[in-house]
Amino acid sequence: MARKPPLKILLCAPRGFCAGVVRAVDAVERALALYGPPVYVRHEIVHNKYVVDGLKKKGAVFVRELADVPDTAAPVIFSAHGVPKAVPQEAAARRLLAIDATCPLVTKVHREAEIHFKRGRHVILVGHAGHPEVAGTMGQLPPHAITLIEALGDVDRLSPPDRHNLAYVTQTTLSVDDTREIVEALRARFPSIVGPHKEDICYATTNRQEAVKRVAPMVDALLVVGAPNSSNSQRLREVAERAGCPVTQLVLRAEDIEWPALAAIRTLGLTAGASAPEDLVEEIIDAFAERYEVEVEQISIATEDMFFPLPRELRGEAAE
Repeated sequence: MARKPPLKILLCAPRGFCAGVVRAVDAVERALALYGPPVYVRHEIVHNKYVVDGLKKKGAVFVRELADVPDTAAPVIFSAHGVPKAVPQEAAARRLLAIDATCPLVTKVHREAEIHFKRGRHVILVGHAGHPEVAGTMGQLPPHAITLIEALGDVDRLSPPDRHNLAYVTQTTLSVDDTREIVEALRARFPSIVGPHKEDICYATTNRQEAVKRVAPMVDALLVVGAPNSSNSQRLREVAERAGCPVTQLVLRAEDIEWPALAAIRTLGLTAGASAPEDLVEEIIDAFAERYEVEVEQISIATEDMFFPLPRELRGEAAE
């Protein structure tokens, strides 16, 4: 039998689930344990089909909008990405048992936007149109009070109502480098613009991008385990490309790997977006081990010990 070629896999750390994702997934599982199925979830709890399908099998029912939820005593959970203000208001009007699993770092951005609005500032949001997190942040304020920009070129086209009374917030899952460029352009054009005390891009996004920057120049190819609709996973692939990695792929499962592009590799970088579970990383390593003599080395740039408690309705004596 022909010997398998050697392959060194450099495993990026941190990778995979962040504290906000752990909290959101745990919230659905805890609600199922406490109340029994069905538990309704507005939008994908996190952007990962494997995770969502696993929760569906346990009795979670995913809906696009609250209008798709029948009049019920069952819990309705809001996803980690956050929701516009109108959504909890509608839930309250319908007397639904609403549980908010919004990541606390997204809630921080919502609060910042509200404070700026109360202080009379027009808010610029840096983010990707159509992403549920952006829809949630925009929905904290009246439409005239917030403007979305997506790219560096949008800064020149801004015509705010009062250029001396501006603030900015950002989506939490953006490219750190792209966002820095946009913020620098905002500050150059509007020197009095007010930013967050601590940047809005979350620790998990930053750490995963830094790990990829470290590993990407050292490997022939880099795979990101994550869903195509996951913003932070897409950014990881872009960061690897920008750091000089010749071949990059975003894959949800081992079956998505494009093997022909990897025919000549001797070193592989591997990471996972913040909504991708570790068992999918292991599945990918197993797929390579079938074809190669695999040696795995972890490259760690930070230790994460962030923890967010479950939503109040799922904690304490009521939830025991």
